[in-house]
Amino acid sequence: MKLAIGLRGSDAHTRLSAYLNDHLAGSTGATELARRAIKSNQGSSYAPVLEQLLTGIEEDRAALRDVMRRMDVTEDPVKHAVAWTTEKAGRLKLNGQLLGYSPLSRLVELEALSLGVMGKMSLWLALGAAYRSDARLEGVDLDDLAKRARDQRQQLERIRRRAAVEALT
Repeated sequence: MKLAIGLRGSDAHTRLSAYLNDHLAGSTGATELARRAIKSNQGSSYAPVLEQLLTGIEEDRAALRDVMRRMDVTEDPVKHAVAWTTEKAGRLKLNGQLLGYSPLSRLVELEALSLGVMGKMSLWLALGAAYRSDARLEGVDLDDLAKRARDQRQQLERIRRRAAVEALT
């Protein structure tokens, strides 16, 4: 008798469900992180880029939920709760000072957001590779979603480099 551990031996829909829910959970953490970064950077030149990024994350989150609905994938509330809690716990990291926000905080947040955007781009590319001709995704422009992620990554990289200079020199 073969024992399936985790997703080993599971069907494609189960794996798709886990994959999409992992990305939805990631978008939960990214949304919270972007909101916190905006609040911490109010009045700076970082805030407008972060606000634009948050809008994109929220739009992409809605697109992901639409894909999940079309693919008959149910949202996993446990993964959502874990992502939300993990983002909150991430605020406890050392940032070079005991209390408050430091230039290192900004750099680490921008790097985390950048990694999230790269993951999101990978999601759209993977769905395009696996489901491009699937009628359930008719009208979902996966190429445009991947391009938007690339554009977001480029915008983040510009401000991340400036944040690196401020934090590390």
